[in-house]
This record gives sequence, C-alpha cells and structure tokens, in this order.
Amino acid sequence: MVKGPGLYSDIGKKARDLLYKDYQADHKFTITTYSPTGVTITSSGVKKGEVFLADVNTQLKRNNITTDIKVDTNSNLSTAITVDEPVPGLKTIISFKVPDQRSGKIELQYLHDYAGICASVGVTANPIVNFSGVLGTSIASIGADVSFDTKTGDFTKYNAGLSFSNADLIASLTLNDKGNTLNASYYHIVKPLTNTLVGAEVIHSFSNYANTILAGTQYSLDALTTVKARVNNLGTASAVIQHEWRPKSFFTLSGEVDTKAVDKGAKFGLALALKP
Repeated sequence: MVKGPGLYSDIGKKARDLLYKDYQADHKFTITTYSPTGVTITSSGVKKGEVFLADVNTQLKRNNITTDIKVDTNSNLSTAITVDEPVPGLKTIISFKVPDQRSGKIELQYLHDYAGICASVGVTANPIVNFSGVLGTSIASIGADVSFDTKTGDFTKYNAGLSFSNADLIASLTLNDKGNTLNASYYHIVKPLTNTLVGAEVIHSFSNYANTILAGTQYSLDALTTVKARVNNLGTASAVIQHEWRPKSFFTLSGEVDTKAVDKGAKFGLALALKP
C-alpha cells in the first residue's frame, strides 16, 4: 500500500461518509454468497416508494484480476474488469454497460508517495476524457478534477480541492460545479475507543448566495452497535442505528424528520445486509 495523498475522490471522503453514508428513506435488502471456486454473488433489492429495483452482481477474482458483472431489473448489463498493480501503484479498470454504446471506458489509477493520478477515456469515436490529480502527502495535498467532451469541445467539469489532516482531524476545501459551489468539510476523531466522531460541511453557492450547513456525529454504543445523527440549517434532523447482529451482517434503521413541519411525519429507511 502506498501512503500518499490518495486520489482526488478521497478529498473530504471521510466527512462525506460520516454525514451521508447509511442515511436513507428506502427499504433495502442485500445478500452475499460465496462459491468454492471463488465466485462472489451479491443480490440486492431496493423499494423506492411503490417502485422495486433489484440487481445481481457476480464477482470473480483470479490473482490480481477482478471481474464484476451486474444485471438489473431494467435489463442493463454492466461489466468492469480491474487489473490491480500490474506495476506497483497502478490499477487499470475497463468498464462498459449494455445497451449504452457510449458507456465504454478505460481508467488508469496511479498512487505514489507524493501524487495520486486518475485518467479515463471513453471508448467511442468522440470520447469524454477525464483527468484528476493530487499532489502532496498524507498530511497536506492539493488537486484538480477536469472532464473534456471531445465531441462538443467543451469542458464539462473542472473542480479543485485541498486537504489537510493529522492523527485525528481532517479538513478539506473544494471548488465544484465549474467554480459555482464552494464546499468546506471537517472531520474529527474525538474518542477512538468509542469510535466517537464529529463532522460538518458548509456549502456556499455563488450563483444565489445560499449557504447549506450540515453537522453530524457518530458514537458506538458497544462493539456491535453504532448510532449516527445529523442536522442541517434547514431544520432537517436524521438518525441512524446500525447493529452487526452477526459477523459482516448488518441491520440498519434510519429516520428523518423536518423539525419545522413535524405534522408531515417522519421518513424511515431500513437496510439488511447478509453475508455468510
């Protein structure tokens, strides 16, 4: 493992996971099984209102090559082939989706002690080219993320960000949406023994001068049960309780309520993940 700044997608990731991961208002069921030949099959279903969506993902690992094949209820077939470290620090990913003919993509990721680079290009006549790079160390880093559409000759995305971290604190600042949105995030490990975390995110829009503030926390009641809570400046409060009722199998219950309109009722989500 290379201990460096990571990829651009890693900037602010821990704060995003704390504030957004496992919060949902849907009902989700996931079961994973393993075959003696090394094939992993994961079946999942999600109920969104009156709509039920399902998919089956098959994963096969051979040496440093991982193949993922997913089929969903909309008859989409997605395939990803990952070659991990043909040379130290390098990862190659080839992916495509049927019947989307423009979905084919080749991606290269390279991790170094002082840099993290990710480049991808679509496998079409006029592809979309994406490049992101981060320079620095595991303590401080700066990076950019750019996408260019060769068909229209336009930049579809250009973002920039920086991150600072030490043993128990991570702070990041990113400029997104072609310079229209500024995101600042904060992640702090308060007590490692009880997995007590706090985090916050501030989003400022330059187009309408609106600010969104989100703050959250996490605490482990015991070795198997974790609770999370968050609230934003609009008065929306959410909570999650997750219990590992058997190794690698989780039961997650989440809820959300608008404190400014309690009469509208609360939203609840349920997720069950089973692994042998």
